Amino acid sequence: MCPDCQTRMVVFELEGVEIDRCMSCGGTWLDAGELETILQLAGADPQEFYRNFEASTKTSREGRRRCVRCPKKLEGVTIMGENPVELDRCPLGHGFWFDKEEIERVVSRFAKKENAVVARFFSELYRHELRKEGA
Repeated sequence: MCPDCQTRMVVFELEGVEIDRCMSCGGTWLDAGELETILQLAGADPQEFYRNFEASTKTSREGRRRCVRCPKKLEGVTIMGENPVELDRCPLGHGFWFDKEEIERVVSRFAKKENAVVARFFSELYRHELRKEGA
């Protein structure tokens, strides 16, 4: 179930990585390790993401969202930089929750320009969803 709107999520597969997607709110859940694989597919260094992540700021907001894999409340973390991104993560390390378009922003930020297949995948997914919403 979606940690944001409690709707059943749909599973997409990209190069062997399962992406849990909420078609209602547009959020994305990635289990531990899946984000690393997606970043690698995009030509990015996952360690660069994690270095930024470790240097990021925990938000003080009280989370109402719960982990997809356990009953713990998700923690908000802001990854600083040119375009700060606020993510939610399981405190036990089960995975990350990305609100609509956040996964594309993270992948685009850490991916190498010439290998942006994954960023394009998410971009196309959002574009399709935006067309559906506007119809």
